Amino acid sequence: MTTSASTNFELDVADYIEEAFERCGKTVRTGYDLKTAKRSLNLLLAEWANRGLNQWTIRQTSITMATGIRVYPGGTLTMTVAASGSFTIAETITGGTSGATCQVTSKPSTTSMAITLPTGTFSNGETLTGATSGATTTLSAAVDLSDVQSTIDILSAVLRRDNTDFSIPRVSRDDYLTIPNKTSSGRIDQFFLNRLITPELKVWPTPDNDTDVLIFNRLTRIQDADTFTNTMEVPFRFYPCLAAGLAYYLSLKLAPDRTSGLKALYEEEFITAATEDRDRASFTIQPSISYARPV
Repeated sequence: MTTSASTNFELDVADYIEEAFERCGKTVRTGYDLKTAKRSLNLLLAEWANRGLNQWTIRQTSITMATGIRVYPGGTLTMTVAASGSFTIAETITGGTSGATCQVTSKPSTTSMAITLPTGTFSNGETLTGATSGATTTLSAAVDLSDVQSTIDILSAVLRRDNTDFSIPRVSRDDYLTIPNKTSSGRIDQFFLNRLITPELKVWPTPDNDTDVLIFNRLTRIQDADTFTNTMEVPFRFYPCLAAGLAYYLSLKLAPDRTSGLKALYEEEFITAATEDRDRASFTIQPSISYARPV
């Protein structure tokens, strides 16, 4: 018997919507049917973020520290400029038109600068001026915060210094608040993630060089559905769960008589998929052997 030799089955957004409508005993008839289903699909993805860890959305991110700067974006944030070479690390740059400000944390290339979260909104094409160097350049593209805003949480972090990684524990909001002197400098040994709409990463002590690299694993948002021909950023093992979840969400609006059954199926599918979607590591049990002394 001949098999397909194919393992590339996947559904696009329209396929998921059609499957969900069929489970509700309905068919897609209007443009509004597609619109309301896509909205439900994006809400379902937001619910998944609240349910816990999704292994396929973990991203490892590196940020080079800068002397004297203790608050960083909770993800990757760069600005594209005409030339970055004359600017200095940790200096403040100001937009000539917008008046927005930020600090330079590193210079990944001759036309880009990694920056702190801006105060204000930079205008594309405006002149940027460095407060320390006096250097000027032109902003080539609007500053994009989407990568930082996609961060849901940070799972773990290390500080790399001289090719050695040091584990850094996470502290609570209260623990960070009660640090007496937040400006004291040294090798970073703890961090706090301020989970705002645009998350910010606060470290302590304040970095004392421009070469340490903070490396962290962060949980990020699943990409939105957007156009109906898109495929979803979901692994194969979660296809049944996504279809079941969308059917349940749509039943709340289209087929309330089926909601109870569809919800139960969705919960079963999610538990099955989430149980498989976990980190694995070797587990060793070593018995403790004691020797009894003769009486």
